[in-house]
Amino acid sequence: MNKLETEYIHIDENQIDENAIEHAGQILAGGGLVAFPTETVYGLGGNALDASAAKRIYAAKGRPSDNPLIVHISEPEQLDEVAIDIPESARKLSDQFWPGPLTMVLRKAASIPDATTGGLSTVAVRCPSCNIARELIRHSGCPVAAPSANRSGRPSTTRFSHVREDLDGLADLIIDGGDAVIGLESTIVDLTADPPAILRPGFITREQLADVLGDVASEAPSLDDDSSAPKAPGMKYRHYAPNGDLYLVKGQRGDVVRYINKLAKSAEGEGKSIGIIAATDTKERYRYGKVFDIGDRGDDEAIASSLYDTLRQLDTIGADVIYAEYLTNGRIGAAIENRLLKASAYHVLSAPVPMQSSRRKKLLFVEGHGNARSAMAAALFERMYEGSDIDVFSRGIVVQFSEPLNQKTEAVMISNGITVEGFSSVQLDDAEIDQDTILFALEERQRQQLIARFPSANDGNTYLLSAYVGDELEIMDPYGGSLQTYAICFETLRTSIQKMCDRILEEKTYA
Repeated sequence: MNKLETEYIHIDENQIDENAIEHAGQILAGGGLVAFPTETVYGLGGNALDASAAKRIYAAKGRPSDNPLIVHISEPEQLDEVAIDIPESARKLSDQFWPGPLTMVLRKAASIPDATTGGLSTVAVRCPSCNIARELIRHSGCPVAAPSANRSGRPSTTRFSHVREDLDGLADLIIDGGDAVIGLESTIVDLTADPPAILRPGFITREQLADVLGDVASEAPSLDDDSSAPKAPGMKYRHYAPNGDLYLVKGQRGDVVRYINKLAKSAEGEGKSIGIIAATDTKERYRYGKVFDIGDRGDDEAIASSLYDTLRQLDTIGADVIYAEYLTNGRIGAAIENRLLKASAYHVLSAPVPMQSSRRKKLLFVEGHGNARSAMAAALFERMYEGSDIDVFSRGIVVQFSEPLNQKTEAVMISNGITVEGFSSVQLDDAEIDQDTILFALEERQRQQLIARFPSANDGNTYLLSAYVGDELEIMDPYGGSLQTYAICFETLRTSIQKMCDRILEEKTYA
């Protein structure tokens, strides 16, 4: 395909430039290609009624011609222009989810050429909710065939910069409409099947579809199945993939971190560039490669929104091997899982699990009043360790009456995203110290106090934290210092507790 002089324009979704959108529509009507934003990802559009435009889309993307294109319409009422034998189920879904991130597979109208549908008798149709997309379709005067605006196989485009990187010189016009809101392609449901089947999970979930349709099936296409043409985009070929080899690692959080660190260390030893995709709460536990924070594991929509940008950043740093935490929780977890599996070509590793637990079942961080450093240490361990086999507590050597957190300690912990509500200092009780307990003091004199005051504390179970992790200096006492002093103490503890977690994990026996 000959290189084009690609034109670029910016359009604000909240204040559409009529002249700019009319210009873009005319390019589509004349057989040209326009890349434009939608609420899901950017699309590369062409006239869906023009076979030559469809062929140009396939050529620009480097896309197999049996991989059907989604036809976009500006209003739900236009469905009858592109599909026939439309079932009542389609009307119900349209009323519920259009405009929006749902694509329906139906029997195609005669006006839709085979080139648009990959030779199939069905057509995939969507009415997007993005104002720029809808106005563009409206001004073009035709339905618009638009797969994602990326080179075939690469991560989809959710930002203007992504589109420019992939399609400069291949599209006639690229519209900069800001970042896509959702960040994953639309849900695709096949209404020619009985029962209706989800061909690609997305923002509209199976549960939402079932509320409208009743029974809804899921198809799990194979990468190796060349026996038939796919009914929808993304069912047959490797998709969404970075240049490096991507591996998904599943298991308990602590075991996943340990295993990825082990794999990354080995790969770095072979001279490979390493990328790691991690959730916010575990990103600081990785010791090798370049770590990318994909978001809070409890916020699936944020993970979805950042997924493709993260995969593209990994290409930017030239990662040869990528290890990703297997993040599939939440309402749209199935859609995230689908994209990650495709991007990794289904390379999924299971983190080895301990054959036996650590001998210690309980950790007690102990200091004078138990409402400053010991509280920080306990909270950091709970955040970093992630295992379920060790309980951790903050205790005081001398607590005459229960106290809340030291105010500066509280401020530092809150600023680091640690919940402190309801904390009260607790006096250490000798009865708590059993054969499965290990105690950590923050200063040597306090370690000696513990052994002197509590019969069950001894040199075999009571340690100075800094000595245990191999550091030369004790953890400084910030009492009486500034807020900055407390912050420095917290960061010192963060480093020590990370080393502690690593040591505990390494001392376990794994399969």
